[in-house]
Amino acid sequence: MPRRHLSRERCAVLLILLVASCTRRDTTTPCAQGADEPARLDDSRAASLAALSLGCVEREYPNKPAVVLEGDSDVRPPRQLSPAFFGCFDWHSSVHGHWALVRLLRVAPTLPQAGAVRAVLSRHLTPQRIAGELATFSAARNKTLERPYGWAWLLRLGAELHGWNDADARRWAAALSPLARHVARGFGEYLPRLGAPVRDGTHANTAFALAHALDYARAVADRELEQLVVTRARALYGGDTDCPTHFEPSGEDFISPCLAEADLMRRVLDGRAFVAWLDRFLPPTSSPRFRPVACPPEVRDLKDPRIGHLIGLGLQRAWCFAGIAAALPASDGRVSIFRRLAAAHRRSALQQIAGSGYGGAHWLASFAVYVLSGVGS
Repeated sequence: MPRRHLSRERCAVLLILLVASCTRRDTTTPCAQGADEPARLDDSRAASLAALSLGCVEREYPNKPAVVLEGDSDVRPPRQLSPAFFGCFDWHSSVHGHWALVRLLRVAPTLPQAGAVRAVLSRHLTPQRIAGELATFSAARNKTLERPYGWAWLLRLGAELHGWNDADARRWAAALSPLARHVARGFGEYLPRLGAPVRDGTHANTAFALAHALDYARAVADRELEQLVVTRARALYGGDTDCPTHFEPSGEDFISPCLAEADLMRRVLDGRAFVAWLDRFLPPTSSPRFRPVACPPEVRDLKDPRIGHLIGLGLQRAWCFAGIAAALPASDGRVSIFRRLAAAHRRSALQQIAGSGYGGAHWLASFAVYVLSGVGS
């Protein structure tokens, strides 16, 4: 049979098709093979999450206070140290428990516990109780109290209340405002002195906190805080490359340091600049280095309150993947991958909350509300 010769043009077309095929294969990861279902907060889920937060915001014990004690006179029960946020095991969990209740009132108007939620928020978010919180945070010995994680969630609560056209919410927002302004000033004093970010996978993570602070600043039109966060984020993270995703997760993480940073920088950089930054920062989705952050974390003991942090990590990764995908151009091949990864992490984590006991229930509802209601994205 005569040998057939391919023209240059046909060779070029076949080469392009081959490269495209390889590229498509290379941009997949086994953990991104599931359905790209959107986050959905149905009535049943909203009610179950509201029950978890209602079940802890007025439960004073067990309690883990973080205040500094300088003498016997400083030893007081949680309800006196934190008149508004004394429940949910620790202060920051109580704050984001209150945030979750506010958020559910806003996005789930048929919430069956709406009356109970409004009642508890009206009891706690009063000028008198917030004044007691402010007194604790204003003490010199407590200058670093709940910095930055608790601060971040307090501002998230302030942002949620601000601008909501609801009579109760306006009253709650006015009551919370002095403490929110105090925390905002705290960030203003702290960030210029922070020489390097804290890249932890737990409460100390800087990027996680700055994303919340920036959303608050924009919500309440605090231009000074907004400019400071943007400037410091660029300085601290703008030159970062090759994030070690293959080191994640640490055994008790509930924050992905790499994805939290990307979730912040999508808020700071415009479209093209963010794409260029992300190209330098995250490894290709086909890379073995990416796989550890792509696959939902294994949680070997749901009830261990520290190992159980990994349930929250799944939810935090989910909202980061979703937010990053929303910030990318629709033509970027990572969009569909990140959406599927968000769905996989969300699905896995939501199935684990019920088995986590109070060690997880006192805080995981807030993370679930955050991801299911599309906050920040």
